[in-house]
Formats: sequence, C-alpha cells, structure tokens
Amino acid sequence: MNIAPDHHLIMARLKRLDSAYQVSPLSSAPKLAAHLGVAEIHLKDESRRPLGSFKSLGGTFAGLEAIATGGETVRLLVCASDGNHGLAVASAARHTGIPAKVFLHSEVARARVNRIEQTGAQVVIVPGTFDDAVNAAAHAAKSDGAVLVADTSDNENDVMTGHVMAGYGVIAGEAREQYAQQNFQKPTHLFIQAGVGGLAAAMARGLYSFMEDPGIVVVVEPANAACVQVAMELGYPETISGELRTCASMLSCGRASAPALRILQASKARTITVSEEQLMAAPALLAQTGAIATTPSGGAGLAGLTRALASPVIRQDLGLNSASRVLLVVSEGPQE
Repeated sequence: MNIAPDHHLIMARLKRLDSAYQVSPLSSAPKLAAHLGVAEIHLKDESRRPLGSFKSLGGTFAGLEAIATGGETVRLLVCASDGNHGLAVASAARHTGIPAKVFLHSEVARARVNRIEQTGAQVVIVPGTFDDAVNAAAHAAKSDGAVLVADTSDNENDVMTGHVMAGYGVIAGEAREQYAQQNFQKPTHLFIQAGVGGLAAAMARGLYSFMEDPGIVVVVEPANAACVQVAMELGYPETISGELRTCASMLSCGRASAPALRILQASKARTITVSEEQLMAAPALLAQTGAIATTPSGGAGLAGLTRALASPVIRQDLGLNSASRVLLVVSEGPQE
C-alpha cells in the first residue's frame, strides 16, 4: 500500500484557490455511541467543506493538477459524475478560467444538475447508469482533445484517479492530527461508504496503520450497487448488473475503481451491504443523536455500523463489542 501524500501540501494548494478550505470538524457522538452500544463514535463532518461534500477535495485538487501539468494545452476539463465530483471539477475549471463538460446519468437529481450548471460548466445527460456516463466522458475527452478528470479507472496506476484519492486523503490526515489534539483514543474500526471506492481507499490508506486493534476497515455499500464487494471477492473490478437504483444516489456505481481496489486489498478491508431502509434511517438517527444533517449517501457508514451491530455473526466477525471505538465520515450535507 503506497504512502498517502502530505495532506498539508494539498490543503495549502486548495486554500490558495479558496480561503473557505479549512479543516473539517471531528466530533464525539456520545448519544449515538450509547444508543448503539459501543464505547465511542467519532464523526468527521465533510458537509462543512466547500461545495458541501468531501468531493471538493478530490475533484478540485485533481482538476488543478491537470491544469498545472498541462499548462496552456489544457483547453477543456471533462468528467463523469453522480453529481458531487462533477461540481468539484467544474469549480476548479471556473476558478482557473477553463471550460468544463460534465457527464451525468439520467437519474441524477435536478438540484445537483443545477448546481453544476451554475458554475458555467456544460452538462451532458447520458441515458443509463453512472458507468454509462463514465464511458461517455472518456470517449468525449478523446474526441475533444480534453483532459479527463476521472475518479475511477481500470488502470491501477492511473495518475488522475490517484490525484483524486490524494485529495480525499486530506480527511484521513486531518483525522490523525485531530485524534491527538482532542485527546481522543484511536479508533478500532472505520466504517466508510463507497461508490467506486475512492474515498474508502483514501481513508484506509491514511488510517489502517493508525487504528488500534482490531483495526478493521469496513466498506459500506447499498445492496443494489455493491460493486466494491464484488471486486473484493473476485480480486478485480467487474461491472455488476442491474439499474443500481438506490436512495444513496452518490453511491450508485456499478464498477469499482482499480486503484482504489488495490489499496483496499492491501488494508484487508471488509465489505458490508445495507438495505434501502437502513440507508434511509441513518440520516434521521444521526440528526437525533449527533446533530449533523446529511443524506442517505452521507450517512451510509452509520447504516453499515447499525446493521453490523444488529447481527451477532457480523459483530463477532468484525470484532465489534462494547469497547469498540468507531470512526464515521459524514461525506455530504443535505442537497437542496
């Protein structure tokens, strides 16, 4: 497992773009921990980032890297998205005066489409799933001579996807420092949601060796879109079948990212799937006990933890008990 890039350097780059880039809070949720029967739960609140989600770290940083590397030859940024990644890439393009074209699948909510269009980016709606949008964006980037800012790839060594995950890695770097600064005991478990797996991989890379025993990373996915679970079982990414429809719309991905898969394999990550009902229940529980508002996508890690704790078999397999200390990432705020 390769070493995570220095998150301070990445944040310094982002702050030069926009002073709103600041450390996101890490807070204790004692009411939630007591409700679920574990010792501690800590919440890293990414809803406080610019653009309202963790994607502002990865997509924006990767876009800036693409522009810096390509210089005057970069005339257009292209990407595929469920919404948030496209907004981040479009934001990088707007700040640097370069056009962006964002490919979205037809199930993306109108509010997310509107936010991207408001940056000045061109939005292209692709019939089908997120994976159809990924293919369309890759084809368009080649034909338009544009730079593809992809958050997923079948190439384990894809540079651009690596930049995106490096941006996400800021979250883990901040968390390590906050655990020390706030005198929190280190986590024993990380429950982290996955679409293609980039955020989960970045968190695993940054925290796997930091956690205390048993030190388990648990990747949480909707049962209707469990592409990382399939990839972990097979050992390589494979496109899963179905419409991928889920209330956790940011996680509706049908093929895992190969660079992310490599890191998750190295960190011995486990996977768990959750139902639509469990995904819908998580934001309400978080609001009641943690005073943080989010979506089913943003609260999916909590949905996974809730499911795991409700099953004696899963609890035992993951080493969960009343002494466990769990880190969750609230990956986005409410979407209008």
